[in-house]
Amino acid sequence: MGKFSLENKTAVVTGGGSGIGRSICETFAAMGAFIHILDMNEVEGAKTVNAITQKSQIAHFHKCDVSDGKEVSAILEKVNASNNGIDILINNAGIGFVGNVEGTTEADMERLYNVNVKGVFNCIKGVIPFMKAKQGGVILNMASIAATVGISDRFAYSMTKGAVLTMTYSIAKDYLEHNIRCNSISPARVHTTFVDGFIAKNYPGREKEMFETLSKTQPIGRMGKPEEIANLALYLCSDEAAFVTGTDFPIDGGFIKLNG
Repeated sequence: MGKFSLENKTAVVTGGGSGIGRSICETFAAMGAFIHILDMNEVEGAKTVNAITQKSQIAHFHKCDVSDGKEVSAILEKVNASNNGIDILINNAGIGFVGNVEGTTEADMERLYNVNVKGVFNCIKGVIPFMKAKQGGVILNMASIAATVGISDRFAYSMTKGAVLTMTYSIAKDYLEHNIRCNSISPARVHTTFVDGFIAKNYPGREKEMFETLSKTQPIGRMGKPEEIANLALYLCSDEAAFVTGTDFPIDGGFIKLNG
C-alpha cells in the first residue's frame, strides 16, 4: 500500500463516533487498518461504521464507558482475541467544560476526571499486556494546547489534558524496552459539531459572529479540520514514525508560539 500503510493492523479508537475520532477511524481504515470504535453513542458509532464498511473496509462498534475499567478490559480482551492482537490505541474520547475554579464544582471535576483521565488510564492499562506480548504497539493520546498554555475559563479541562500529557511521557519511558511507542497530539480549536453546538447554546443569534471570532483566535485565521488531526495521527501510528516516542505534537495554527 506504500507509505503510512496500516495494512492488517488493528486499531482501537475511543470516541470514534464523531468529530476527530470519526475522521481518525475513516483515515486509518482507508490505509488498511481494522477499526474498533469504543463510544457511548450508538447512533453516531453506527454512522462511522457504515461510512467505513460502505468502502469495503472493516470496522466494529463497541458501546463502552471508558471510565469503567472492567467494561474496558472485557471489550479489549475480546478485540485482542479476535484480531490476533491490538497494534494501535487512540485515546480520543473526552468531554469539555467551561469555567474557572470558582465556577467548577466537585461534581464537575469528578465527571471530567472520570472520562478524560481515568478513561485514558483504563484503556492504556487494558492494552499494555497485549502489546507487551507482541513486543510492539503504538499508543496515541489526544491532549490539547490547554495542557501547556493558559486558556481562560478552562480550569478543569486543562487539568485533565495536563494529566494526559504527563501520562504520555510516563508510558513512553516505561515501555521502551517492549517496543511500545507513546505520543500525544495537542490540537487548538477544531471545527466539529461540538463547536457548532457550543456556539448555538451559548451565543444564540450570534452564531456566525462567534464562529468568526473563535476562528481568529488561531493566528492562521481559522479552526483546524478533523482530517488534519487524523493525518498527523496516521503518521504517528505508522511505521514511518518508528523513531518517534515520548513527544507531544501541537497542531494549533500557530496558537502556542505566535499568540501574543
